Amino acid sequence: MSDVHYFRTMPASGPRSYPGRIAIIGDLGLTYNTTSTIDHLMSNHPNLVLLIGDASYANLYLTNGTGADCYSCAFSDTPIHETYQPRWDYWGRFMQPLVSKVPLMMIEGNHEIEEQIEKKTFAAYSARFAFPSEESGSSSTFYYSFNAGGIHFVMLGGYTDYNKSGDQYQWLKKDLAKVDRKVTPWLVATWHPPWYSTYTAHYREAECMRVAMEDLLYKYGVDIVFNGHVHAYERSNRVYNYNLDPCGPVHITIGDGGNQEKMAITHADEPGNCPKPSTTLDKFMGGFCAFNFTSGPASGKFCWDRQPDYSAYRESSFGHGILEVKNETHALWTWYRNQDAYGTTGDVVYIVRQPDRCPVEPDVIN
Repeated sequence: MSDVHYFRTMPASGPRSYPGRIAIIGDLGLTYNTTSTIDHLMSNHPNLVLLIGDASYANLYLTNGTGADCYSCAFSDTPIHETYQPRWDYWGRFMQPLVSKVPLMMIEGNHEIEEQIEKKTFAAYSARFAFPSEESGSSSTFYYSFNAGGIHFVMLGGYTDYNKSGDQYQWLKKDLAKVDRKVTPWLVATWHPPWYSTYTAHYREAECMRVAMEDLLYKYGVDIVFNGHVHAYERSNRVYNYNLDPCGPVHITIGDGGNQEKMAITHADEPGNCPKPSTTLDKFMGGFCAFNFTSGPASGKFCWDRQPDYSAYRESSFGHGILEVKNETHALWTWYRNQDAYGTTGDVVYIVRQPDRCPVEPDVIN
């Protein structure tokens, strides 16, 4: 039998009730950098952890435990993309000092797909984590929602149907319509592949998801979006449809948890780094929506020729973030680099809600 562990649940929903510190991490893996990330994170004593996809990277290993930074490069002759499930056990034991004390909420990333016989996917992800799917009216582990004090979190799936006719979109529509901003003033959304990343890696890969869902999230006044997938850090200004918008959300890519692939370094707006549109496809996300921009400074082009206006800060370093919601209108976001001393900050900004300027009219639910 294991030791007895205990943790503190989230505060009751209310406009003046918030978790002290919420840690945000993505693309974690099990490496030296992972160890540094978790050590730094634990030193900040979070009350809740959000893992924005890509946990163990078990799918970078053959079933005999042989691994590589690039599966397709090292094991191109395997008849199927293998996966090594004991890697999940190693990862779980490594994470135990944290997750035995602090609640962790997970949403799937591409490394959780782990396609197996009969095209079964996400088996380990769905079995190893707990999801309040039923409690939030979802029929899937790929998308769900929950409250943590005065924050309503919407966890979305980038690797399941996100189109307007699909179950996820219809669920999201109902979920957002039920949110009472007098009870949960803050609305935070997360999913794995980012919509607003300026790195060459995975550039505009999730464009079809953005086209399908951005209007809905904007209508209901989502305040902050957290993503992973791109192995670097980037924070946007408030943005909607690639334009600066005071009522749009702040998008934060935090895929710098410690993965064993490679750090994203180059930016699509740098000379010679703009990818061809045909290379941005992801077979599990489906569709092709990444066309040249039709307006603004990048009109007629696939990439900007300078850092886009919506990109506020970007850096290729491993680390984690801490969100501290102070009240109904102000939240402190801090990004910590692994290479810095404990407590030293890499990026700090107050995110301010303006409900008077950006009112959200509640829908009538029949």
